[in-house]
Amino acid sequence: MKNLISLTLLTFLVAFLSPSNQHNVSAQATSLITTTCQRTPFYQLCISTLTADPRSRSSNLTTLGLIVVDATKVKSTSTLTQINKLINSTPQLRGPLKNCVDLYNGILGVIPTAVEALTKGDPKFAESSMVDAANEAESCEKSFGQSKSPLSDMNKVVHDLSVVATAIIRMLL
Repeated sequence: MKNLISLTLLTFLVAFLSPSNQHNVSAQATSLITTTCQRTPFYQLCISTLTADPRSRSSNLTTLGLIVVDATKVKSTSTLTQINKLINSTPQLRGPLKNCVDLYNGILGVIPTAVEALTKGDPKFAESSMVDAANEAESCEKSFGQSKSPLSDMNKVVHDLSVVATAIIRMLL
């Protein structure tokens, strides 16, 4: 009897929780994500970033752009936090790290411009902001010169996310 009740409850939950009426929306969103990411230089990063955000389930190209811009902000913020920790623990790299603080403050300064431009339907300003963000992350990496950068992985992610955002925004132009 317990097994029958458990099986009935499980069947009900599966039927209730599998939104068949949302299947088309999800399929459309998946299709938009796939075709959009195929047109970016970092397909896998694009896919993983967009599918991780619930807004992508029922979105348009502008929303996909906003999602990647937001992801760039999150990664830039965590990179800046790491830079500030490293300034105190690695005095031999203090010069390049201080340069990176300025560069990442610049990135975090242009992201609101990108968000506002996308929200207002003016993708050209958003594109320019994200190109700047990619260049700033690359400049941070280069500021270490011959020294080993402790930020290489983080700089690459911020750069690549910025490039993906730029590619998506260019689809809106």
